[in-house]
Amino acid sequence: MTRSNLLAALFVVSIAAGAPAQTISAAPQGDAATSAASMTEGEVRKVDKEAGKVTLRHGPIANLDMPGMTMVFKAADPKMLESLKEGDKVRFSADRINGAIAITRIEDLSQ
Repeated sequence: MTRSNLLAALFVVSIAAGAPAQTISAAPQGDAATSAASMTEGEVRKVDKEAGKVTLRHGPIANLDMPGMTMVFKAADPKMLESLKEGDKVRFSADRINGAIAITRIEDLSQ
């Protein structure tokens, strides 16, 4: 079944079941539009807003085949770092952008 046929079938089933509408992303895997299931949990160790970087202690990042560790990430959009502070629990997605690993989405779980 093609991706578009699958999406159409899911839409019909959700309408028939009276389910509320939801956004389905057709973005390719590894894009910034990732699902919560592909996000990794971590803890903020340091935020460098001027450099647009954040240091995270994190669990395994499946799409990058990376084990859990502490490392510095560049933020794809530095605005993502504005409300973060040391000690915050976060859930994030990361991907390779122009050869570097960058945060593409981040959710602050501490708020």
